[in-house]
Amino acid sequence: MTYFVVDVESDGPCPGLFSMISFGAVKVQENLKNTPTFYGELKPISDKWVPEALAVSGFYRDEVMLFEDPKEVMKDFADWIQDNTAGRPIFISDNNGFDWQFINYYFHAFYGSNPFGFSSRRLSDLYCGMRKDSFAKWKHLRETKHTHNPVDDAMGNAEVLVKMKNMGLNIKF
Repeated sequence: MTYFVVDVESDGPCPGLFSMISFGAVKVQENLKNTPTFYGELKPISDKWVPEALAVSGFYRDEVMLFEDPKEVMKDFADWIQDNTAGRPIFISDNNGFDWQFINYYFHAFYGSNPFGFSSRRLSDLYCGMRKDSFAKWKHLRETKHTHNPVDDAMGNAEVLVKMKNMGLNIKF
């Protein structure tokens, strides 16, 4: 199995009605210094957007309208996953209820299938389970600052997963 931490930025709360604007992925391995990463910027698929949601990404509407065709980006992402996977790819994110829904929707809508299959893992739940505390705080374990650049945010979360392994989480990468 190969673990990938993914982060998504969007212009609204759900796929289909709103658009995924950008996303980043980090292959998780012991040493993250030279680990493979992926970054995609996608042209909106809907005329609907929430200005406050888009502002989180730091982009403007006229700017994102020039981004790449989602079909090309998702194909490139699927190819990248395949090139960087030994065994089955596993999707992990900070908030998989949000990130997974966009990635899953876009893969099915623009690629035809999702290389991650039908499930994902939430980083926070893994940490809370390790600590046996459903309110355990974990974001202090990030080294890379959370900037809403999806590669930075995915990298910070990958750092947490590596630290969790070093704390005793039974995971192999």
